[in-house]
Amino acid sequence: IGKPPTAEEAIATLVNIASLDRQEEEIQGLPGIIAKSLGRNIEDIYKNNDAGILADVQLLQDITLATRAAVTALVQEQIDAEGRVIAVSKLNFFNMGRKEPWVESLHQSGYTKVDTSALKPLFEYLEFCLKQVCADNELGGLLQGLEGEYILPGPGGDPIRNPDVLPTGKNIHALDPQSIPTSAAVQSAKIVVDRLLERNKSENDGNWPETIACVLWGTDNIKTYGESLAQIMWMVGVRPVPDALGRVNKLELIPLSELGRPRIDVVINCSGVFRDLFINQMNLLDQGVKMAAEADEPLEMNFVRKHALKQAEDMGINLRQAATRVFSNASGSYSSNINLAVENSTWDSEAELQEMYLKRKSFSFNSDNPGVMDESRQIFETTLKTADATFQNLDSSEISLTDVSHYFDSDPTKLVASLRADGKKPSSYIADTTTANAQVRTLSETVRLDARTKLLNPKWYEGMLSHGYEGVRELSKRLVNTTGWSATAGAVDNWIYEDTNETFIKDEEMQKRLMNLNPHSFRKIVSTLLEMNGRGYWETSEENLDRLRELYQEVENRIEGIE
Repeated sequence: IGKPPTAEEAIATLVNIASLDRQEEEIQGLPGIIAKSLGRNIEDIYKNNDAGILADVQLLQDITLATRAAVTALVQEQIDAEGRVIAVSKLNFFNMGRKEPWVESLHQSGYTKVDTSALKPLFEYLEFCLKQVCADNELGGLLQGLEGEYILPGPGGDPIRNPDVLPTGKNIHALDPQSIPTSAAVQSAKIVVDRLLERNKSENDGNWPETIACVLWGTDNIKTYGESLAQIMWMVGVRPVPDALGRVNKLELIPLSELGRPRIDVVINCSGVFRDLFINQMNLLDQGVKMAAEADEPLEMNFVRKHALKQAEDMGINLRQAATRVFSNASGSYSSNINLAVENSTWDSEAELQEMYLKRKSFSFNSDNPGVMDESRQIFETTLKTADATFQNLDSSEISLTDVSHYFDSDPTKLVASLRADGKKPSSYIADTTTANAQVRTLSETVRLDARTKLLNPKWYEGMLSHGYEGVRELSKRLVNTTGWSATAGAVDNWIYEDTNETFIKDEEMQKRLMNLNPHSFRKIVSTLLEMNGRGYWETSEENLDRLRELYQEVENRIEGIE
């Protein structure tokens, strides 16, 4: 707090900001502008890069480096000798008789045909963003708050998607719940869902997934203006229809001819915060699913109707009741509490965790009787039995899968496998929309990526340890959050635990640092590794386990003051 970013940090933020198209401001992203100058579409380059077509892998790398160089040229005009950004003023290079440095930079990178008319609004916007990123407003805002004075309000959310969130030090507010999903969110959602379905289909012999179990988070939908909400609507095949004031209170069924695929059934797990903030959107989702269930369409093209008809027959209820798909906690209740059980090691079996999930997350919302969360465990379980995939979103670079325990707390992957008649574990996917090139990865791939970039990355853990006591606690917390994915989804590779042991336990110098900085959190790291072996999630040598047991006793003695 109170420490403005260096020029290098400002550049990293601006590169991400510069990579996104902003239709509302009529601003094109820089990678798209560069691609267009080559007669290419950036989306095609992204797609080919993801498919491993080497020419476009290299081209995307070149475009990324050119983007960074152009942004660096903008920032370097305004840094002091110590590498700090000075007070940002509007740079009018035309009146100064100079060519813009970012245009020069792009020409030097070999992109001589870039559209300078498209660059002008983008770099004017980036100048504004640079000013926002580097404003040192935090301590002033804190002092004003402590004095009980007025603090300027501003929107909350993700600073890459919406730089108006910056500068920090404001009194943040959220949004008008009736305004989501926005048209931009709907467009982004379609790309992610199409990639998700395409990937799942390719991994399952060309078969469409019939049901996807999804999670909706309150703050994430605020940050993205309803992207994950719009994803579920697109899966089912309904379209939000805003009124003249931009409020979304109505849906329409997208014809199958336009959808071009079957309607996918969904099981929607809403967080307690989403339930509290977005009651209108829960109403819309319930209406959308029931519209699909009541549509007179072939069952092989409408999995919502297919499953709802069978449920109605098996359970002796009407079609609208059987089409209940929006679930959350009981009113006033939050979380499945799986996170608390994992954090405190107070669980015996995975079945115990699954029972907690079913008991706490099986309260349904019904648009025919709004405002009441009814216990509907039978419908919840029956719908989960048909799930072929589970799905969550990562939509902000601020928080990833192991930063917090909420993600695994809401994951039903192993639960679905226990409910399905065939015992098949569903595919698990995570959408990463933190960059312009949205990715759909498996849960295991995402956990691996998280481990490599944070827990096992020297840049990350040394940054944490520079904070001393608190840094070791952060390491311990991240390891525990990683173990949650073993418990709920079996998504953690053995090497992640092995490398954690290698990095923080077998390295004697590191081991001593952690013990001296924070013996309590170091004890938690040691006990967590022993627990993972005891629960069958980590296979390792007896030598490693003996050393961990010795260390546990050593750190216990240290804490108790026994020499």
